[in-house]
Amino acid sequence: MSGRGGKRAAAAREEGEGGADDNRRLRNLPSLTTPLIILMTSLFIGRNRRVTVRNWRGKINVDIREFYPKDGNLLPGKKGITLSLEQWNMLRDHVEEIDKALGHS
Repeated sequence: MSGRGGKRAAAAREEGEGGADDNRRLRNLPSLTTPLIILMTSLFIGRNRRVTVRNWRGKINVDIREFYPKDGNLLPGKKGITLSLEQWNMLRDHVEEIDKALGHS
């Protein structure tokens, strides 16, 4: 063992600085100058449901999500899915098969 106390001492030092979990979360946050989400286009597909194409950290995603009203604004809820461009293209390529399964030939 080194004279510094090993893993336990390092963990104790990290806890004294806000805890290991806090440090991990802070390292994963982008800088304040980096735009997190840039809204490209949005389409309402029903009451409080929206499809949004977003550029997040340089990757394009298709977000299908329910929104809820709060203080006169619609805010994104937990119910939804975010698809990468690759996943979106795969879904789009299989629309005919999905329609057949639904009986919409």
